[in-house]
Amino acid sequence: MDKFVTRHRKRSAVEADEWETEEPFKKYKEECEVEEEFSQPIPWQKIEAEGLDCDYSLLFDKEEADHLFNRLEEEVEYFTGDKAKLQVYGKSYSVPRKQATYGDKGLMYSFSGVHLLAKPWTPTLERIRDAVTRATGHTFNFVLINRYNDGHDHIGEHRDDERELDPACPIASVSLGAARDFIFRHKDARTGSSKLQIKPVKLELAHGSLLLMNYPTNTYWYHSLPVRKKVKMPRINLTFRRILKNRQKNCH
Repeated sequence: MDKFVTRHRKRSAVEADEWETEEPFKKYKEECEVEEEFSQPIPWQKIEAEGLDCDYSLLFDKEEADHLFNRLEEEVEYFTGDKAKLQVYGKSYSVPRKQATYGDKGLMYSFSGVHLLAKPWTPTLERIRDAVTRATGHTFNFVLINRYNDGHDHIGEHRDDERELDPACPIASVSLGAARDFIFRHKDARTGSSKLQIKPVKLELAHGSLLLMNYPTNTYWYHSLPVRKKVKMPRINLTFRRILKNRQKNCH
């Protein structure tokens, strides 16, 4: 990894709502290393390489992250049938994870031959979205949710560079549950005899963490969540985006 810099980004205090009494993360008792408390503003790590610009921080402490995970397990409705498949070179493949999309009314996200219409925000998704906005200063109108049941579930190398995404807005990735490796690979270092010797950038995304992928990261770098067979616990990832309605594909 080329450079790490700790910096601070301003945000308002996190809401002090009362959580109902429960045993957090009851079903999945995985110990995650999470700071007990955040200073105001929260500390950020700067992650940089050639054409890569990201910020990383712990947004939620373990108790709140556990609660949010449990609430999402109850609220989120994942796609089934054809919506749970991808089109690659004309062939249909089952997605090796569960997916769902939520957001403002009428928004749709299209990738790999599928067109996913946003369901209305749930209370927990609104809470997480608003926390991300307070931490970053950016507003988001859409979220793609990926649920990984264990280390066998994964996502291959790809770039979030769809034309309907607002290039001025970073993609904000919130991780809840099992810590997983997240790998960036430069587009010119992937295949072919002329590929450049640019080292991959590897992160471990912790329970309650927030990763901001700023411009121009998705122009030059692919990212993936590879198979990790030793991971036995689930992970929920939420990638908050801003979609420009006038750039959406007409799929009717």
